Amino acid sequence: MACKSISSARPVAPQNRETLIRRYFYDSLASYLSLYIRPENTAVEIAPLGGELGTRFANYRAVSSIANLATTHKGPPDYVLLNGTIHYERDIQTMLEQLRESLKGSERILFVYYSMLWKPLTRFASKIGMRRRTPEQNWIAHEDLENFCDLAGLEIIRRDLKLLCPIPIPFLANFLNRYLAPLPFFRLFTMLNIVIARPLKSVRGARPSVSVIVPARNESGNINDIIVRCPMMGPDDELIFVEGNSTDDTWERIQQAARGYKGAHRLVLAQQKGKGKGDAVRLGFELATKEILMILDADLTTPPEDLPKFYDAIAGNKAEFVNGSRLVYPMEKNAMRFFNIVANKFFAAAFSFVLGQRFKDTLCGTKVLSRAHYKRLAAGREFFGDFDPFGDFDLLFGAARMGLKIVEIPVHYRERTYGTTNIQRWHHGWILLRMLVFAARRMKFLGHETLHTC
Repeated sequence: MACKSISSARPVAPQNRETLIRRYFYDSLASYLSLYIRPENTAVEIAPLGGELGTRFANYRAVSSIANLATTHKGPPDYVLLNGTIHYERDIQTMLEQLRESLKGSERILFVYYSMLWKPLTRFASKIGMRRRTPEQNWIAHEDLENFCDLAGLEIIRRDLKLLCPIPIPFLANFLNRYLAPLPFFRLFTMLNIVIARPLKSVRGARPSVSVIVPARNESGNINDIIVRCPMMGPDDELIFVEGNSTDDTWERIQQAARGYKGAHRLVLAQQKGKGKGDAVRLGFELATKEILMILDADLTTPPEDLPKFYDAIAGNKAEFVNGSRLVYPMEKNAMRFFNIVANKFFAAAFSFVLGQRFKDTLCGTKVLSRAHYKRLAAGREFFGDFDPFGDFDLLFGAARMGLKIVEIPVHYRERTYGTTNIQRWHHGWILLRMLVFAARRMKFLGHETLHTC
């Protein structure tokens, strides 16, 4: 039988109308959740009311209770889904405490719940047959959920507000839900809250070691200082130099410094075959063998002495991705030009809106994450494509999509003492703008395909 669009002019029976609305709602919800739950991820839904999401995700399982959570996979799931659960749970705090105790620490928890503004409308829709009757008892504000999470040892990372129009009105629903719902004023009236959280677990065991990746192009005069000044943070750190098509003697200087090195770091030397800092960072990450990965720009405008602060944030589980910020402390006089400061502030505000976590400086080259998280990020890299020449935004986008806890650490930004910047202000600014628009389409202004029924 051929498929027919819901925009047909023929009258729709109440039962069919409810089915269409329900299908549109869950198709929309699945499209929002698919920002996080990618095909390679495993997801477990606890106590689903109707199992509506089961056919929409590849590695989905449903369990009737938290007690059955551990029996669904060989390892911990990537995502635990509570779709409407807090609306009918009699003791939310106890339920969340039990959930936290059953998790290993790497999982993300996805809460889905309705806005309190929609309470009378949803009940009216149930009465007239446009919506199935459901046992919602608790209609709580986001601040209430934050309080429950604090009490239960969970940390909220991100909150999305979605769905202005839950009825599949042709053209209008897509326009309202895709383009208006994410905007600051209109999001106050959206129906769905989608919150991502992580369980807070105490850190035990030996201190992890670090791989410090140093992309170096035309930085000959800084190589010796990097080796001397880079501190040991873990018991068995390594320093990975990736030389990138220099026109000076950077590669020779790296080799010379390594031959005479007698310090504690294990040194790894490599030359990239591709171009750009992003390619160099990826090569360095491939060569890395330690638990924590750090990027240190070879221009030394960010002091290596600041790296232990990044290490402590990751090793202490205060963050899962650490981004440097140069716009807190006063910077040296010629460290950054005026228009660069303006551009930094603009992109920081824009990316904060798109990624759903606060950033003050997205362009600082110092970034830190665990090797395990990077492997997951790299496995899902095709979601954003491969056109970031810097490597910074590839990491930021991936970390935000995975729901990692992102923290910024202020650094003291120094003036260059050797060489000139590799950044081309206007050319690279245009690339950044393109990446911003692309990320907004993939993460903020999510579309929904026209619904058809057979």
